[in-house]
Amino acid sequence: MSEVRVRFAPSPTGPLHIGGLRTALFNYLYAKRNGGSFVLRIEDTDKNRYVKGSEAHILDSLKWCGIIPDEGPSLGEYGPYRQSERQNLYSLKIKELIEKKHAYYAFDTNEELSELRKECEKRGGVFSYGEHNRKELKNSIVYGEEKTNALLSEGKKHVIRFKMPKNKEVLCKDLLRGEVKINTKTLDDKILYKSDGMPTYHFANVVDDREMKISHVIRGEEWLPSLALHVLIYEAFGWDDKPFFIHLPLILKPQGKGKLSKRDGEKLGFPVFAIKWEGNKAVNGYKENGFTPEAVVNFLSLLGWNPGNEKEIFTLKELVSSFSIKGLNNSGARFDPEKNTWFNHAHIQQITDEEIGDKIIEEFNSEMFEKSDVTKIAALIKPRLNSLLDIKTNSSFFFNRPEGFENKDLKKFKDLDFNNIIRSIIDVMDKDHDLNLFKENLEEIVKNNQWGFGKVLGLIRLSVVGNLSGPDLFKTVDLLGKKECLLRLDHLKKTLSEVQNKRD
Repeated sequence: MSEVRVRFAPSPTGPLHIGGLRTALFNYLYAKRNGGSFVLRIEDTDKNRYVKGSEAHILDSLKWCGIIPDEGPSLGEYGPYRQSERQNLYSLKIKELIEKKHAYYAFDTNEELSELRKECEKRGGVFSYGEHNRKELKNSIVYGEEKTNALLSEGKKHVIRFKMPKNKEVLCKDLLRGEVKINTKTLDDKILYKSDGMPTYHFANVVDDREMKISHVIRGEEWLPSLALHVLIYEAFGWDDKPFFIHLPLILKPQGKGKLSKRDGEKLGFPVFAIKWEGNKAVNGYKENGFTPEAVVNFLSLLGWNPGNEKEIFTLKELVSSFSIKGLNNSGARFDPEKNTWFNHAHIQQITDEEIGDKIIEEFNSEMFEKSDVTKIAALIKPRLNSLLDIKTNSSFFFNRPEGFENKDLKKFKDLDFNNIIRSIIDVMDKDHDLNLFKENLEEIVKNNQWGFGKVLGLIRLSVVGNLSGPDLFKTVDLLGKKECLLRLDHLKKTLSEVQNKRD
């Protein structure tokens, strides 16, 4: 096999959607698996749809995920890597195609074409510009060289169209989907150059893939209907070294039919971007929602690809060594937000306690605990984390004494002799200098008084944590220390007494 060179070619028309990120990932994995190069090319020929800040968002999103291009706008020998900076090349290539009689100038106005469409629709048909009617329209095939040159000299507005061959069978090959033959009589004369002097995707991407020596084009299946045109452009130039094509399946909505969209994320409350998009309406991405880049990459890799075994948790390095085209699916993959969160939980468990501890220190900027104790806090809360944002909510009670309590939690103890129970808990805790003996002595006093052990533990948990759920209670008590726990128990006793007095 010759050198593997793949490209990810996004358009800077907005933030990088999760579907585009997956396309970039699969290109990257294939390149690295085969010792090749991953090229980033910015396809910014559509001036009307260009969005400021989009290119930076694309680059930052890839960087956050660890998908680093080998070539791109800032490095590489096949540049420039922005299509807007490659106009001279496109100009030369389109002239070559015109000279070879595979492309022609078309001077029909938008208004004229719109009228033709309406007339065709009235007759129950669909208008197309092609072999069956191009000699009846306003183009260089009809006008001839002299009139065409005159119109061009006048600055007459025009486009350049591909001259579709008549009744030709086009063999289209896709490594994932196999071979298919398409007859050109079903295809129209696509625009290769727009009236603003910029090439369309169809033309520019073929020229750039050839010039950049791209060996494999791995892109979304929405481009599959355009494959025949791209093959014909290669053939029109006389290039017989076409790349291999792979069209990836769609990422489907979590519910219902169709492709995953930004609206689905907004509706169901999950991110569809890697990082925050600072456009007209700022939208948080996976990073801001507390996901690790490793989890995002792992989850995306299994949307449309199967490693061939039961393994689910992968690092990026492991994905590179496992990835193959054979593992790709040719049907759409449904996006599952719950599975997405599961992957994040799994990858958070692989973060060291020391790293989680550093995040806790950064969050609370407190000197209440030694660093070694903060590491213990991290180990205690880590199994409860589905998101890095959960670090704050799961550890805040260590640094901030609970002041108020939920009424629903307090109501659980309204029929309990809480004054006597809490006083006994305080006595046991105050007498035991070694908190390791606290549980043993507590069990004894509960047994002697025939109190429910669950209710007693609930009172302790509510006092120290602020609610009835949390990490291991006795480890929590040990970390907080006797003095702090006694203060919190006393505060809960006063609160319950106040509630009872109001009821009475």
